[in-house]
Amino acid sequence: MFILELSFGDEPDRLAARPAHRERLQALRQEGRLAMAGPFADDSGALLIFDVPDAGAFAAIVAEGPYYRTPGVTIVRQREWSPIVR
Repeated sequence: MFILELSFGDEPDRLAARPAHRERLQALRQEGRLAMAGPFADDSGALLIFDVPDAGAFAAIVAEGPYYRTPGVTIVRQREWSPIVR
């Protein structure tokens, strides 16, 4: 599993891009590649947990997602995660 942590700014482009991003997340969830995703309560950013087999698959998801390059969206952290309880 891999974790992607985002930080959000006030740029209006981010809010305009959000509906398409959320549709993409739903598709990834239906494919079994997204375990969980959601914004922090204060909307300062978000945490996404991907259930993919390796770093290459994770990198491809991030590279293919235009939201992650949208003004107002900053990738804070990307890392592999090994949960012990699921």
